[in-house]
Amino acid sequence: MIRRREFISLLGGAAAAWPLAAHGQARRMPAVGYLISRGPDDAAHLAAAFRRGLRDANFIEGQNVKIEYRWGRDQFESLKTMAEELCRMPVAVLAATGGEPAVLAAKAATSTIPIVFAMSSDPIRLRLAANYNRPGGNATGMSIVTTTLEPKRLRLLLELVPGAAAIGFLANPNFPPANDQVSDVQDAAGAIGVQVRVFRANDEREIDLAFDDMVRQRVDALAVAGSPFFDTQRTRIVELAARHSVPTMYHFREYATAGGLMSYGIDIVDVHRQIGLYVGQILKGAKPGDLPITLPSKFEFVINLKTAKALGIKISHNLLSLADEVIE
Repeated sequence: MIRRREFISLLGGAAAAWPLAAHGQARRMPAVGYLISRGPDDAAHLAAAFRRGLRDANFIEGQNVKIEYRWGRDQFESLKTMAEELCRMPVAVLAATGGEPAVLAAKAATSTIPIVFAMSSDPIRLRLAANYNRPGGNATGMSIVTTTLEPKRLRLLLELVPGAAAIGFLANPNFPPANDQVSDVQDAAGAIGVQVRVFRANDEREIDLAFDDMVRQRVDALAVAGSPFFDTQRTRIVELAARHSVPTMYHFREYATAGGLMSYGIDIVDVHRQIGLYVGQILKGAKPGDLPITLPSKFEFVINLKTAKALGIKISHNLLSLADEVIE
């Protein structure tokens, strides 16, 4: 039998512990999932931009938010398992980036946890949202329109190589928008009277073989289609273009800074910052279905003059005047 004095002592000790337990629960940090098709070395700058966006919303990693990173490392089949793992934790918000593979994995993993995405496909067609202004479901983010810019890149490439008779187009057949990319480029090429030869690659060996085919078919220049897989292989692609002396246009600035000749596309670093900002808004109580799907506002045309000189290419004054950045 517990004596009265012992009972009061036990009760007092328990009461003293209650505020500590409640304080610990109050300070529990929300967890955010960061699911990306790329690897940590390849995309460290994008993760840093994501954290900047969170910081803009007053969430700092390790202080009031925890980030669970999952890197696809271009092994896209592993993204589904990673997304399911994040949802089991569960995370409060799931950021799915690096294109369609990560976004579709997140969509398959949850219909309740908020998802913030960045991808080039139409989110309405993929049933991620009812419309752009009010998505209505558990997902919102950015439609980064990368794949719709292929005709613009083709025109810039033809200004660089005005006498080109045949332009190569490297596409990833396993990337969902690939057929649309090819169709858009062929339509644009037909309108200006230039031939497009399509090369397809879905792994490292096929990339090598595609460049061998380009040499045999004597393409005058090359446009590389937007694709998460190509992003992870950009060093290899840039090196092959240099080795075979093929003037090449890319879709992200990362290629030009890696030694590629030219790039035209969205500011992908700013996109990741905006993803982080949206995640922060949801952590504060905003519903993803009420946050409009946005389009990028910043585009970059970058020319690498060092690469141009190595290829023996003269960049026109008009192209130089159009460039947002010239790498020397």
